Amino acid sequence: MTVPATAGNLGPGFDALGMALGVADEVEVRALGSSQVTIEIEGEGADTLPRDESHLLVQALRAAIDHVNAPQMGLHIKATNRIPHGRGLGSSAAAVVAGISAARGLIAEPEALSAEIALDLATKFEGHPDNAAPAIYGGATVAWLDEVGAHASPLAIAPEIETAVLIPGSVLPTKQARSVLPAQVPHTHAAFNLGRAALLVNALAGRPEDLLAATEDKLHQHYRADIMASAMEMMRYLRDQGLAAVISGAGPSVLVMGESLADSFLTTGDAKWAKGLGGDDWRVIHTVERVPGATALRI
Repeated sequence: MTVPATAGNLGPGFDALGMALGVADEVEVRALGSSQVTIEIEGEGADTLPRDESHLLVQALRAAIDHVNAPQMGLHIKATNRIPHGRGLGSSAAAVVAGISAARGLIAEPEALSAEIALDLATKFEGHPDNAAPAIYGGATVAWLDEVGAHASPLAIAPEIETAVLIPGSVLPTKQARSVLPAQVPHTHAAFNLGRAALLVNALAGRPEDLLAATEDKLHQHYRADIMASAMEMMRYLRDQGLAAVISGAGPSVLVMGESLADSFLTTGDAKWAKGLGGDDWRVIHTVERVPGATALRI
């Protein structure tokens, strides 16, 4: 199966808007007759991630199996991790969604783990649904919570709108990024973001000329400026060029949405033009087409 990276927030849509990006983890899961769990990891996290029941993918898979009252089993997992960790690209959400998707492929009635149920289970791990939703549904989504659980709705994206995510060499744990946010914000700032988030939904659907204004934010990015100085410098540099740049999720990657991004040197690979900007080195992942959500092949 494959599960894409995701960018949460998209600027003004804090904990609500998200988008799938053009890089994905690839996971193969086999059921074993024993209770043994074996995990092979290549790529991101190969030297640091656990290889036992504490792995986030295994925890999510177990939770999904328990949700449908199916019997637990031993597991052999082979993961090729391409989503950078600690960069605000939804790597933990991808692991959770991969585990739930794997459980769906292992049970006798896969429909018992529908996309709606998968999102609710994933949100219990993540705490917010803005990354899990596009990882499941693909494209761009708006997600919300109520007394029942988590919900999401896909958003229209005009075919001319592309994305480019600039990934720094530095990392920033999501827990640290969220810890600097205040418990309360001014009413005027909340109203500002409501308007911009609504404008962003409209801009994505076919008004790219509104993207720069639509991606302004007063709820979270400036509060995090001191702990992600390089990301803020990159974001401001790009916005000064007229590009709709935002902090991707909790950072420190920077997401750009717009047309013909290759004309602004935002093509996949090392961003040599940005070397040292903000005191960091940068690489780019440029995506032109809509990115699908988690895909699984049952063998």
